[in-house]
Amino acid sequence: MGKFKCLIADDNILERDLIEMYLSKMRDFDVVAKCSNGLEVLKAINNYEIDLVFSDIEMPELTGLSVLSALKNPPVFIFISSYSEYATESYNLDVVDFILKPVAQERFRQSVKKATQYLELKKNLAEHAGIYDPSTEDYFFILETKDLVKLNYDEVFYMESMGDFSRIYTINQKQHISLVSLKSLETQLPDNTFTRVHKQYLINHRLVSAITPDEIVLTNNSRVPVSNNYRQALLDKVVKNRLIKRHPVKD
Repeated sequence: MGKFKCLIADDNILERDLIEMYLSKMRDFDVVAKCSNGLEVLKAINNYEIDLVFSDIEMPELTGLSVLSALKNPPVFIFISSYSEYATESYNLDVVDFILKPVAQERFRQSVKKATQYLELKKNLAEHAGIYDPSTEDYFFILETKDLVKLNYDEVFYMESMGDFSRIYTINQKQHISLVSLKSLETQLPDNTFTRVHKQYLINHRLVSAITPDEIVLTNNSRVPVSNNYRQALLDKVVKNRLIKRHPVKD
């Protein structure tokens, strides 16, 4: 497949050098541009066929968010920032990952692995990628690389966004990559079984075993974050009229 062409953007030279050093220890990556401000990033993306961008958010001239928003067909982006408050806006722009500084090498490896899977799937995207037979009662099909894979509703625990694609977690800790975005999955799968709980996650709410203020615990002990924007909808589906009250209303 060849090496992926990477761009590193940060106004701090030490931060740029750190990311370049991490990438030098991995195969299949070639750093073709290093930028210190947002305008340089836009120029480099126009001059090179960039596959993957590692970008700070707060930079001179243009922020990383502004750069990504300005691109019609952007490369894959991983944002790296000291400010966690940018995470939500970043995921709204469909970045593959958001890393908080200081960047630990293992966390960086995990992010690169996720980006690599995304890039490989993007290159192998089939013409008719999608979910098939969505009207069936208890199963659906996904196109995984070149194979049609059947998944039963009751074996799917949750799904995670990977930008234009999604990772589906099923029984026995198996994972499948769907060539469909999480938003598309949400609109095509039945809402009496699957519920969005976070910008990045869609769960099978029939498999919920506990709900904490910040997380959903599923019956296989997986933990998925829940955001305030989606929490009430989940409670309405899972808990409403099923909560045992201390003082029940008498007829």
